Amino acid sequence: MTEKNANSDVSQSASGSTPDFEDALQRLETLVRKLEQGDLKLEEALVAFEEGVQLTRHCQTALQTAEQKVQQLIEERGTPLTKPFDQNDAED
Repeated sequence: MTEKNANSDVSQSASGSTPDFEDALQRLETLVRKLEQGDLKLEEALVAFEEGVQLTRHCQTALQTAEQKVQQLIEERGTPLTKPFDQNDAED
């Protein structure tokens, strides 16, 4: 892979538009695979890492927003029906 191709591939989603959650997560997974391979030059790896941090923040914000919407939807007569997540319940 040439440097130009690698660099354009790494910065592909930096076009200014905000990706939806699924696209951001897919792009993040692609960046992680590239970084784990270790084939990127230092500058390319830093660009990929920076994009990954931005995508992670975007995904975290999207998940927090979704969680808030879910909590609002499951409220009944002003009494929340949510309970704290218990890892043991998820494993059963």
